[in-house]
Amino acid sequence: MRAHCTYKVTMRVLGIETSCDETGVAIFDGDLGLMAHVLYSQAHIHAEYGGVVPEIASRDHVRKLLPLLDECMKKAGTTRQEIDGVAYTAGPGLVGALLVGASAGRAIAQALGVPAVAVHHMEGHLLAPLLEPNQPGFPFVALLVSGGHSMLVEVRKFGDYHVLGETLDDAAGEAFDKTAKLLGLGYPGGPVLARAAENGDPDKFRFPRPMTDRPGLEFSFSGLKTHTRNLWNKHSEEENARADIAAGFQKAVVDTMVIKCRRAMQQTRCSHLVIAGGVGANLQLRETLSRAGKKYGWSVSYPRIEFCTDNGAMIAFAGYHRLLAGETEPNIIRAQPRWPLAELMSTTSPR
Repeated sequence: MRAHCTYKVTMRVLGIETSCDETGVAIFDGDLGLMAHVLYSQAHIHAEYGGVVPEIASRDHVRKLLPLLDECMKKAGTTRQEIDGVAYTAGPGLVGALLVGASAGRAIAQALGVPAVAVHHMEGHLLAPLLEPNQPGFPFVALLVSGGHSMLVEVRKFGDYHVLGETLDDAAGEAFDKTAKLLGLGYPGGPVLARAAENGDPDKFRFPRPMTDRPGLEFSFSGLKTHTRNLWNKHSEEENARADIAAGFQKAVVDTMVIKCRRAMQQTRCSHLVIAGGVGANLQLRETLSRAGKKYGWSVSYPRIEFCTDNGAMIAFAGYHRLLAGETEPNIIRAQPRWPLAELMSTTSPR
């Protein structure tokens, strides 16, 4: 269980993110806001293999983390002695990659004599929009879509999250990656498929909108992926088939998310929708949800593109609020590759 104690009214927190294939470091100050953040992506390394190789990811985090830490300190114009707390991603993610950030975060906190806190990766994404000047007010609904997760969450306040629905199989980002690989487009799948879709006709082929013909807020993209494979096997020799299938697949995913978001907004009666996670960088998703918001009367906001993907800023920000609330943990190195967001509430005191 997490212990609770009282620290200074405002804090300067170092955030470390190493859950997958991006090494992120940031410094957030309660008075000054986000002072600096730096990010290194391994995408070019894993592109050769068509996906993330866990062992390579872990080793690259080891190589890059401390140099990035020094770079972030210099960029922020601060020193390690001015750090009041450390936040690191404890999960979910690749266990080896998580252990790199957790070990470094714990060691730095121990050396400086400051508290450290393990942050849930999804909480970081949920709170990333609050780093923006025009931050949404509580409560709001968040569509959290990334390589490993697709879920709708009612965010009532800091630390108070209610999962409305989530994916039953492939996450949206995973479906993008696998479909891009099927079409021979490369890795990472989201950006390359979106580029290919720009030259395609989204209505050339028929695509289903999974699980929209029944009530509920769950997602499922495995059937859509199979449908896409069958189309590609049948039409791959046709002119512009790759772009047309990419466009149709992307539109099907976006339409499905819009339908589910509308249901979530009706169910919760919230007036604000937030898009977070790597797939939140998809421009068609942003534009379609913005149009839906205007039509149905909700406001829609997103973090800047650089805060959609994994980053240290969201971890520093989430950690700041947890440390400020007095949360800390025993001096253990904590990594939870599987950590459902619903479990976060059982270890969190009400704000």
